[in-house]
Amino acid sequence: MMKKTPILAAAALAAFAGIAHAGTTTFQAINTPDGPVLAGQNGQTLYTYDKDARHQSVCYGSCASEWPPYLANPSAQPFAHYSFVVRKDGQRQWALNGEPLYFRSADKKSGDITGQNADHGNWQVARPAA
Repeated sequence: MMKKTPILAAAALAAFAGIAHAGTTTFQAINTPDGPVLAGQNGQTLYTYDKDARHQSVCYGSCASEWPPYLANPSAQPFAHYSFVVRKDGQRQWALNGEPLYFRSADKKSGDITGQNADHGNWQVARPAA
Protein backbone atom coordinates (compact mmCIF):
# COMPACT_ATOMS: atom_id res chain seq x y z
CA MET A 1 0.00 0.00 0.00
CA MET A 2 2.81 2.43 0.79
CA LYS A 3 4.26 2.11 -2.70
CA LYS A 4 0.97 3.16 -4.33
CA THR A 5 0.36 6.22 -2.17
CA PRO A 6 2.99 8.56 -3.71
CA ILE A 7 1.84 7.68 -7.23
CA LEU A 8 -1.81 8.28 -6.39
CA ALA A 9 -1.00 11.50 -4.56
CA ALA A 10 1.07 12.80 -7.49
CA ALA A 11 -1.68 11.92 -9.97
CA ALA A 12 -4.30 13.62 -7.80
CA LEU A 13 -2.20 16.76 -7.48
CA ALA A 14 -1.56 16.89 -11.22
CA ALA A 15 -5.25 16.42 -12.04
CA PHE A 16 -6.18 19.05 -9.47
CA ALA A 17 -3.79 21.53 -11.10
CA GLY A 18 -5.61 20.94 -14.38
CA ILE A 19 -2.46 20.24 -16.35
CA ALA A 20 -2.19 16.48 -16.43
CA HIS A 21 -4.38 13.44 -16.77
CA ALA A 22 -3.78 9.77 -16.09
CA GLY A 23 -0.08 10.31 -15.48
CA THR A 24 0.66 11.95 -18.85
CA THR A 25 1.24 15.67 -19.17
CA THR A 26 -1.25 17.01 -21.71
CA PHE A 27 -1.12 20.66 -20.68
CA GLN A 28 1.32 22.80 -18.77
CA ALA A 29 1.56 26.39 -17.60
CA ILE A 30 4.45 28.36 -19.11
CA ASN A 31 5.64 31.73 -17.83
CA THR A 32 5.95 34.44 -20.49
CA PRO A 33 6.47 38.22 -20.45
CA ASP A 34 2.65 38.38 -20.77
CA GLY A 35 2.12 36.19 -17.71
CA PRO A 36 1.35 32.47 -17.47
CA VAL A 37 -0.06 30.83 -20.60
CA LEU A 38 -1.37 27.37 -21.34
CA ALA A 39 0.96 25.19 -23.37
CA GLY A 40 0.64 21.80 -24.97
CA GLN A 41 2.56 18.65 -24.23
CA ASN A 42 5.39 19.97 -26.45
CA GLY A 43 5.73 23.17 -24.38
CA GLN A 44 4.37 25.40 -27.14
CA THR A 45 1.83 28.13 -26.34
CA LEU A 46 -1.83 27.39 -27.05
CA TYR A 47 -4.30 29.91 -28.49
CA THR A 48 -8.04 30.38 -28.92
CA TYR A 49 -9.72 31.94 -31.95
CA ASP A 50 -12.57 34.42 -31.45
CA LYS A 51 -14.23 33.39 -34.73
CA ASP A 52 -14.73 29.79 -33.54
CA ALA A 53 -18.17 28.81 -32.32
CA ARG A 54 -18.36 27.16 -28.92
CA HIS A 55 -17.44 23.49 -29.36
CA GLN A 56 -16.69 24.01 -33.09
CA SER A 57 -13.55 24.95 -35.02
CA VAL A 58 -13.76 27.14 -38.12
CA CYS A 59 -9.98 27.11 -38.71
CA TYR A 60 -9.20 24.89 -41.72
CA GLY A 61 -6.98 25.04 -44.82
CA SER A 62 -4.44 27.89 -44.74
CA CYS A 63 -5.72 28.92 -41.31
CA ALA A 64 -4.88 25.47 -39.90
CA SER A 65 -1.45 25.62 -41.57
CA GLU A 66 -0.59 28.79 -39.66
CA TRP A 67 -2.56 27.77 -36.57
CA PRO A 68 -2.27 23.96 -36.22
CA PRO A 69 -5.01 22.46 -34.03
CA TYR A 70 -3.93 20.74 -30.83
CA LEU A 71 -5.04 17.21 -31.68
CA ALA A 72 -5.71 14.64 -29.00
CA ASN A 73 -4.17 11.20 -29.19
CA PRO A 74 -6.64 8.31 -29.55
CA SER A 75 -6.42 7.29 -25.88
CA ALA A 76 -6.90 10.83 -24.49
CA GLN A 77 -9.90 11.44 -22.25
CA PRO A 78 -11.54 14.77 -21.37
CA PHE A 79 -11.02 16.03 -17.82
CA ALA A 80 -11.82 19.09 -15.68
CA HIS A 81 -12.23 22.09 -18.05
CA TYR A 82 -10.65 20.21 -20.99
CA SER A 83 -12.76 18.52 -23.65
CA PHE A 84 -12.71 17.86 -27.39
CA VAL A 85 -14.27 19.32 -30.49
CA VAL A 86 -14.54 17.02 -33.49
CA ARG A 87 -12.99 18.41 -36.65
CA LYS A 88 -14.45 17.89 -40.13
CA ASP A 89 -12.03 15.01 -40.73
CA GLY A 90 -13.13 13.28 -37.51
CA GLN A 91 -10.00 14.10 -35.50
CA ARG A 92 -10.48 15.29 -31.93
CA GLN A 93 -9.06 18.69 -31.05
CA TRP A 94 -8.50 19.73 -27.45
CA ALA A 95 -10.72 22.52 -26.14
CA LEU A 96 -10.66 24.58 -22.95
CA ASN A 97 -14.15 25.42 -21.68
CA GLY A 98 -15.47 24.53 -25.14
CA GLU A 99 -12.99 26.76 -27.00
CA PRO A 100 -10.81 24.86 -29.52
CA LEU A 101 -7.05 25.13 -28.87
CA TYR A 102 -4.35 25.82 -31.47
CA PHE A 103 -0.61 26.25 -31.76
CA ARG A 104 1.02 29.04 -33.82
CA SER A 105 3.43 27.84 -36.49
CA ALA A 106 5.56 30.99 -35.98
CA ASP A 107 6.21 30.06 -32.32
CA LYS A 108 9.59 28.33 -32.33
CA LYS A 109 10.31 27.70 -28.65
CA SER A 110 8.54 27.28 -25.36
CA GLY A 111 7.24 30.63 -24.13
CA ASP A 112 6.91 32.25 -27.57
CA ILE A 113 3.63 34.16 -27.86
CA THR A 114 3.83 35.52 -31.43
CA GLY A 115 0.11 34.94 -31.94
CA GLN A 116 -1.18 37.07 -29.07
CA ASN A 117 -3.79 39.49 -30.50
CA ALA A 118 -2.97 38.43 -34.09
CA ASP A 119 -5.47 38.96 -36.94
CA HIS A 120 -6.95 42.17 -35.53
CA GLY A 121 -7.13 40.71 -32.02
CA ASN A 122 -9.00 37.51 -33.00
CA TRP A 123 -6.30 35.19 -31.57
CA GLN A 124 -5.63 35.06 -27.83
CA VAL A 125 -3.19 33.08 -25.74
CA ALA A 126 -5.00 30.48 -23.68
CA ARG A 127 -4.61 30.90 -19.95
CA PRO A 128 -4.31 27.97 -17.51
CA ALA A 129 -7.71 26.91 -16.15
CA ALA A 130 -8.32 27.99 -12.59
